[in-house]
Amino acid sequence: MATKTLLIVAHAPSPNTKKLAHAAYDGASHPDLDINVILKLPQDTQPEDVLAADAVLLGTTENLAYMAGLTKDFFDRCYYPVLEKKQGMPFALYIRAGHDGTGTKLAIKTITTGLRWEWIQEALILQGDWQQAFTEQVEELAMTLAAGVDAGIY
Repeated sequence: MATKTLLIVAHAPSPNTKKLAHAAYDGASHPDLDINVILKLPQDTQPEDVLAADAVLLGTTENLAYMAGLTKDFFDRCYYPVLEKKQGMPFALYIRAGHDGTGTKLAIKTITTGLRWEWIQEALILQGDWQQAFTEQVEELAMTLAAGVDAGIY
């Protein structure tokens, strides 16, 4: 059986959001899992990357109560090329939110509903001032998604 691929698309404009992206990669790359993990910035992610993936973990910041512009650009470029081919794709989301993250979550839920991607759990919203626990939460989310894909649950 071929090794499955988890694509992590993480907008990481600051040192703390870079920590989150690396935590996601580390969690998904757990040594007990047999899964190929690819970490990319939204601006570097192409439709071919999504088409080659078995699951997607998206990380974004909340900017003006909406997803980051580069995250939106990722969806703008990839939406139609993957629409018919990746329905049912397992998907998870974390949002680094200075406020409440609900606008960002709603916008991404709308897009992923159109894509017919399957959310494995509610969005992880990392709200308020930076906390070191955010990295542990993202690592656990990534490990959960990766383990589910590896086991064939998702």
